[in-house]
Amino acid sequence: MLYFLRLFLLGVHFLLAGVINLVIVLRYPFDKRNSARCGRVYSVPALRLLGVQAEIQDETLRAQTTPCVIVANHQSNYDLFMLGCMVPPRTATIGKKSLRWIPIFGQIYWLAGNVLIERGNAAKAKEAMLKTTATLHEDNTHIWVFAEGTRNLGKGLLPFKKGAFQMAINAGVPIVPVCVNTYKNSLRLNRWHSGRLLVRSLPAIPTAGMTLDDMPALMERCHAQMAECIAALDAEVAASDAGPAR
Repeated sequence: MLYFLRLFLLGVHFLLAGVINLVIVLRYPFDKRNSARCGRVYSVPALRLLGVQAEIQDETLRAQTTPCVIVANHQSNYDLFMLGCMVPPRTATIGKKSLRWIPIFGQIYWLAGNVLIERGNAAKAKEAMLKTTATLHEDNTHIWVFAEGTRNLGKGLLPFKKGAFQMAINAGVPIVPVCVNTYKNSLRLNRWHSGRLLVRSLPAIPTAGMTLDDMPALMERCHAQMAECIAALDAEVAASDAGPAR
């Protein structure tokens, strides 16, 4: 019963948050602060509705005062609620162009100043990546990327796509990995306390002086660090779940 009640309330919240965020982006169209504003509106109430105990360790991300590429693991559509509250000010994300046609949410996403790309069109995708490279410098903006390119559905960190790393190298900006425990497998929405959400940002990986020849090693390094961190977060959640019932 609690599971279905939460889903209903989450649906109502999504609609109400959409109205609020639509007002925000219409008031400040394409403002690079919109992603952080809208993310909090979607995320903060949703975490309470879902009964999630969120523990966010984002000191290294908050300390990043110059533009960077933020690389995070992507599990499900719930990432909007799980991660929206930690999006830094002046951040744009990269999403599929088809998102624009989702009623209300798509228009919010576009007007929030995010970058939409056509993944099936190499030329246009490359053009969008060049645009984001300029955005990093000219607009002093972070770029948030789910480097796996698709939801992993809790089945482990997928291989990374090249775009985020090519963009970071071209712009000469660091990469800041953001790791989230595999909540997709541990969340129990039929419980009052449905689970723990552990989010940790890792130290920035510099790219200054790198060329595209260094990209494979950079991708491997970032993937290995994130996989290790996610495994540690999962172990911490598993240990707490195995402890005395609260």
